[in-house]
Amino acid sequence: MLQSDVIIIGSGLAALSAAYHLCHQKKVTIITKSSWKESNSMLAQGGIAAAISEKDSWQSHYSDTLVAGCNHNNDEAVEKLVQNGITEILEWFHKGLQLDCDEEGNLCLGKEGAHEHHRIVHAGGDATGREITKFIYNLIKQSVTIVENEMAVQLLINNGSCYGVMTKKETGEIKKYIAAKTIIATGGCGAVYGHTSNAAVITGDGIAMAYRAGAEIADMEFIQFHPTMLYLDGACVGLVSEAVRGEGAYLVNQFDERIMQNVHPQEDLAPRDVVSRTIFYEMKKGNQVFLNISPIKQFETRFPSITALCREHHFDINSGKIPVAPGMHFLMGGIQTNDVGETSIKNLFAVGEAACTGVHGANRLASNSLLEGLVFGRRLAFHLVNAPFEIPFHHDETDLENISEITFVLPTKEEIQSIMSTFVGITRTEEELAHAAKWLENYKDSSSFWQFNVKNFTISEIEIINMLTVGWLITTSAMMRSESRGGHFRVDYPLCDDSNWLKRQLVRIKEEMQVGV
Repeated sequence: MLQSDVIIIGSGLAALSAAYHLCHQKKVTIITKSSWKESNSMLAQGGIAAAISEKDSWQSHYSDTLVAGCNHNNDEAVEKLVQNGITEILEWFHKGLQLDCDEEGNLCLGKEGAHEHHRIVHAGGDATGREITKFIYNLIKQSVTIVENEMAVQLLINNGSCYGVMTKKETGEIKKYIAAKTIIATGGCGAVYGHTSNAAVITGDGIAMAYRAGAEIADMEFIQFHPTMLYLDGACVGLVSEAVRGEGAYLVNQFDERIMQNVHPQEDLAPRDVVSRTIFYEMKKGNQVFLNISPIKQFETRFPSITALCREHHFDINSGKIPVAPGMHFLMGGIQTNDVGETSIKNLFAVGEAACTGVHGANRLASNSLLEGLVFGRRLAFHLVNAPFEIPFHHDETDLENISEITFVLPTKEEIQSIMSTFVGITRTEEELAHAAKWLENYKDSSSFWQFNVKNFTISEIEIINMLTVGWLITTSAMMRSESRGGHFRVDYPLCDDSNWLKRQLVRIKEEMQVGV
């Protein structure tokens, strides 16, 4: 039984940000079920949004985030994100993070969908997530304990308070890690869907584990599908960053018709939910969709990772058109937290995509995810540095005494992905959601959802149980929201009417900008 001040479950950017700001004052242990290199943060191509330009302002970034989020954002959380984001990026830059600059040493700022200004900073062209994740990892690796290839399977709870986590290895060995504070930073749940930009290990483990422990979960119906994944032979095989459209690429069908014209004022740079639905409808008509990259000069230099992805799958980018389709990209919901990561369970915290601060609303603005990991990872760490640290509850038993010994006949991961993609996808209806819910509930225990003895299942089987749990949370949440908003689009219900609210917000922001607030 190993003891720390703080346990962080996960190894993406939010986890590393929190660890960086904690590790010199607290004993920190990071636990990740595979390698620290396998995270969505490492795959993030687009960049990090921050209002650095003199022509830009945090108020404009704030406004764009609210508009993309369809009036479902937590306004205060958004203000903290965009205000703190500016200094966050500049501080990492001054610490030595190699961000892309022009010949004069000024940061290169790109533009992406639903952003009014050029405000996206990049590293390594289209490898921003990998570069900043590696940079912070190298800063902390000597100061924290990093446990790889162990899956967190059950939170340790006593009298409503978390005191650590139980893990399982591929060999079946079960271990306990005790801590005064436990942070879930396991990312979202992309693997619940068949087509996804997420790493294969992102099976919703942290959210499912928190749900079983009794934590409040929120906004699970809001799923963002990235419009442009490389689509070959009927499968999505990798992400084609929104930054490509920001540099001038545009969407066409096989007849060279521009499919985003007359759909949205921002056309190809419309919010992701709008672009994804447009591509989805085009494909339902039997058409193919391509990203025309011919306007981009020196594509291979600007987007080396996407070029390598295409070559890996033997696709020639010299054709000038990349075949694309939407894929599950980001979960706006998750474990309900406040703006310092506190959950409804004492001493349990969450940060990053696993958490729901309300900062993204119903639809995340492009390149706000890495920013969220940095800003809220720091906020959580500073909160814990100043928080009282009690001696954790100590228990010598297995903490499994009250868990059913019943085993389940489980579906395959592919079966879950097929149900979720078909019935709880880009568009939804009451009938489709009810069908998915009924299918998922076939695996419901008579007394509660998927309370299980971890001794009875392999890691792969526990992942399946977590996927079932999260899939059910998404589906039933979608059934409860009888409107279309952002990443939740109900064909049988109308769009939300935010026009009056948006007008009020924009007027307030413009007034603040005029008086220099």
